[in-house]
Amino acid sequence: MVEIEVTGTTVTVHVLGAHRLLALRELVRFDLSNIAEVTTAEVDLRPPWVRAPGTFFPGAIAAGTFRGKGRKEFWDTHFDGRAVRIELTGTDFTRLVVDVADPVAVGQLLTAAAAA
Repeated sequence: MVEIEVTGTTVTVHVLGAHRLLALRELVRFDLSNIAEVTTAEVDLRPPWVRAPGTFFPGAIAAGTFRGKGRKEFWDTHFDGRAVRIELTGTDFTRLVVDVADPVAVGQLLTAAAAA
């Protein structure tokens, strides 16, 4: 699971607990202007094939950086319906799929902050 913090125009995604070890990353930062879309992630959504670095057990967990044709994505999810999908442009990552405590609230927070 992650916590998402908005400070000014910067979004910081803090990876929590043991997931730091599984994802091999503590945080991801990007600008609000890089957000193209925020939505609740589909439960059957899967990461690209190339994991570099990270952890993937099908249907159980995806944590880390995943790459595919022109894409670089960060995932930290247990595929249990608590994930938010953040589509990005103009930054290092093209997509984030991360578990949060309240996907609807996070979606509203990021959408409102990006619109302001």
